[in-house]
Amino acid sequence: MQSNKDAKDDSDEMEIIPSEHNGTVHDTKNEDSGDIHRAEENQKSNIDPNLYLYDDDLATRPHISTFISSIANYENTIPAATDPDAKPAAPSARMGTLIGVFLPCIQNIFGVILFIRLTWVVGTAGAVCGFLIVLTCCCVTMLTAISMSAIATNGVVPAGGSYFMISRSLGPEFGGAVGMLFYTGTTLAAAMYIVGAVEIVLTYMAPWASIFGDFTKDADAMYNNFRVYGTLLLIFMGLIVFVGVKFVNKFATVALACVILSIIAVYVGIFDNIHGNEKLYMCVLGKRLLKDIPIENCTKEDSFLRDIYCPEGRCEEYYLANNVTKVKGIKGLASGVFYDNIFPSFLEKGQFISYGKNAIDIENTNDQSYNQIMADITTSFTLLIGIFFPSVTGIMAGSNRSGDLADAQKSIPIGTICAILTTSTVYLSSVMFFAGTVDNLLLRDKFGQSIGGKLVVANIAWPNQWVILIGSFLSTLGAGLQSLTGAPRLLQAIARDEIIPFLAPFAKSSSRGEPTRALLLTICICQCGILLGNVDLLAPLLSMFFLMCYGFVNLACAVQTLLRTPNWRPRFKFYHWSLSLIGLTLCISVMIMTSWYFALIAMGMAIIIYKYIEYRGAEKEWGDGIRGMALTAARYSLLRLEEGPPHTKNWRPQILVLSKLNDNLLPKYRKIFSFATQLKAGKGLTICVSVIKGDHTKISNKAVDAKSTLRKYMTDEKVKGFCDVLVAQQIGEGLSSVIQTIGLGGMKPNTVIIGWPYSWRQEGRNSWKTFIQTVRTVAACHMALMVPKGINFYPESNHKIGGNIDIWWIVHDGGLLMLLPFLLKQHRTWRNCKLRIFTVAQIEDNSIQMKKDLKTFLYHLRIEADVEVVEMNNSDISAYTYERTLMMEQRNQMLRALGLNKKENSKVDSQNDEKRNSIDLDGPENGDAPETTSNKDESTEKSDGGDFKSSVKPDEFNVRRMHTAIKLNEVIVEKSQDAQLVIMNLPGPPREVRAERESNYMEFLEVLTEGLEKVLMVRGGGREVITIYS
Repeated sequence: MQSNKDAKDDSDEMEIIPSEHNGTVHDTKNEDSGDIHRAEENQKSNIDPNLYLYDDDLATRPHISTFISSIANYENTIPAATDPDAKPAAPSARMGTLIGVFLPCIQNIFGVILFIRLTWVVGTAGAVCGFLIVLTCCCVTMLTAISMSAIATNGVVPAGGSYFMISRSLGPEFGGAVGMLFYTGTTLAAAMYIVGAVEIVLTYMAPWASIFGDFTKDADAMYNNFRVYGTLLLIFMGLIVFVGVKFVNKFATVALACVILSIIAVYVGIFDNIHGNEKLYMCVLGKRLLKDIPIENCTKEDSFLRDIYCPEGRCEEYYLANNVTKVKGIKGLASGVFYDNIFPSFLEKGQFISYGKNAIDIENTNDQSYNQIMADITTSFTLLIGIFFPSVTGIMAGSNRSGDLADAQKSIPIGTICAILTTSTVYLSSVMFFAGTVDNLLLRDKFGQSIGGKLVVANIAWPNQWVILIGSFLSTLGAGLQSLTGAPRLLQAIARDEIIPFLAPFAKSSSRGEPTRALLLTICICQCGILLGNVDLLAPLLSMFFLMCYGFVNLACAVQTLLRTPNWRPRFKFYHWSLSLIGLTLCISVMIMTSWYFALIAMGMAIIIYKYIEYRGAEKEWGDGIRGMALTAARYSLLRLEEGPPHTKNWRPQILVLSKLNDNLLPKYRKIFSFATQLKAGKGLTICVSVIKGDHTKISNKAVDAKSTLRKYMTDEKVKGFCDVLVAQQIGEGLSSVIQTIGLGGMKPNTVIIGWPYSWRQEGRNSWKTFIQTVRTVAACHMALMVPKGINFYPESNHKIGGNIDIWWIVHDGGLLMLLPFLLKQHRTWRNCKLRIFTVAQIEDNSIQMKKDLKTFLYHLRIEADVEVVEMNNSDISAYTYERTLMMEQRNQMLRALGLNKKENSKVDSQNDEKRNSIDLDGPENGDAPETTSNKDESTEKSDGGDFKSSVKPDEFNVRRMHTAIKLNEVIVEKSQDAQLVIMNLPGPPREVRAERESNYMEFLEVLTEGLEKVLMVRGGGREVITIYS
């Protein structure tokens, strides 16, 4: 029925279209328009008839069904490692929680530390402290998993684990830094797994393979063996990763099976040996544990011990004072040995392993050890946390596979948290079982030297030790291969994000699609870790990197939750910002407690990468929480600033630069940006705005291009701030709107910089009208104004100049003239210049007292400057002044006559009205100008309509102003002609809005600044900007 209906709709529509072409519309249009119309109709025929109303939108915006389909099929995962030689596999089924998250997390969490160090941690720390160590580490990962679950369920999480989550939550700077830490930690984890695998083989499986002699008597020989064999194993594993990725992926299943079977064998063995066994006996001298002593020779009557302790007939004192006993190593849960293992037994390096803490038993008073086992490192509660912590890492394995999960939003939280609960239960129960099964001395024997170099855990397991030895070795190899496979791909993902420029070479893949370059770098870093040669050194180091990653995951969750951003809608609801903060605090505390110098290394690395990305990295907008935090902080600060005007002590120029554009939409005066930079010394708010004449709906593209050009100029001149372009019907109106509305709250500009209209005489009335209108608008807004004249002669920001900055202080308008040169001298361009302040004394002033008062004022302002008072006597007005004034007025008469002739040539009376209206428009916008002014203009025009070249006496008002300008200019040129910059007061514009007055004002300014190369005219905003008080 639906298809028939659609067909009917289509047929109806096809009937409508020809009827339109056959009607009057077709007849009234030409053939071209008909073709266009037919093309449009053909295009519309592809649109559902029910959506014709939205036909224009569908051309640029997708239909809702298309959009939903693209979202449903969205995949943004980093491609997993594949075998380039393998046949294309059929699409795999989506994985569930068990296979996709739980088991991978189990495999990554259970590691080499469980098999070779957990018994030692329990024996050294005791059952109580050991339980707390494991619980602390498990709490860190559980709290991190809760935060990670919230982030992972707040949208699609591609591969990359913590790197992706942190970078998209906290920004590219934090993301890049933590991504590199995560990469380094993963690489060092591979080194630890390799060294651990070598330790299992050399210490417990094939001690005869040592190439540096008997390593049981020399720790350095043991670690050298680890370095050599570790390097060989790294090369072998690197080749496997390079050429046999398929083997790595398949071996992961074998490694997982080995881990699970090994743990089951340990649990079965613990209960099988509930009453202990007779397999392992230790030889104990007094309370000290002995090594390399055959159990049949463990008696004083035997010559074996006597030869060791009594060389040359002199016996060691402790040997003489104590008996030798055989002690069962595995006593069983029923023996009550748990009570002997409750309390910690921390030792300094070089102390003997013995029962209790008696100094006689643990201190070495001789140069020789006499086959007595000594502590190889100084142990403490915090150190053991760092050594054990790598055993609980690997919780990101599930989030890395989000693209392969049937329901990632459900599987990641459940699978990860269940995996942590499972592993935590195994670890915590193992602490209790080991403490209740094994003798204290055997637990503390790290390498099993007292029982002939056997692994303690292996001898607990059922049916025999080879189950654990082979299983732990294979699982450790699998974990190492996984790290060597994952780390290069993580590095490649970071490089492809283009946030760290120097990593760009590692973004490329080989012809086989493998990250070969990243793999080579990973192998080099891994080799550096192997050269340490000791799991006990590698474990705390890589713990720092993982702890920082987990700390930032908690920080990301806390920031997003506290900011309450609209996009923060995780499906996982069992989280709280306080849990995230507790997790962050735990991470930082564990880092500092474990090893403060390793923590400083990790933090230093993170800070260096953060600053590098901030300074050199490509800008990325990922909608991260740091941007949200910045917006929240900015909002709070703006609301605080809105509470009242800033105090004089806090006043600083917030600059609005009005940049004029040429015909090519390029800023006309480039150095106006340099001057803004020098004035701000790289600090404070600067907004650069240009105004384009036209209709915004028609030239919006030009506005966008002009804005990008403006931004480029600001970047080139290192102007820190914002830019914008306004399109207006009239330039003057646009500038007025910008000045009135720019800024936000308390961050509105208070100072305007506008260029001098050099061609105001040639361009006519509009040029100076726009300038003077802008000056009046700035004054009405109570903003300060700076007009740089000779801007092309101003120095570049990368130049250094010397000389004088002269300030001509004519009138006091808030102290801005004093503050500006001080701010300029903060920039390196003007730093070597000296300040000279000139002020003008009239005949009735006491110039000596003025100079003294000015010096005192500057002293209180803490400004160093030379002071000079210039006396200007009342002199007669010179003939040159009359001549200059007469030329100015004649020019105005000429311009007015030109306007009159146009009116006389008009034939339509309505044109006279339009002309009169245009004259009115030259007045104030609000129409408040007195009517007498315009009437006077009309009468003047009528009376002067004849010969304007007739002898006219200059207006006395104009003569006096011209006299002031000429006299001041003579004095300024005499004193400051060689100055690098002359700063002076800008006289106020005329109050009367008349063309003659405005033109005269521009002429006065020209006369005032004649003969000066670089001038900065300044007019204050009507408030004090500098104070003598602290």
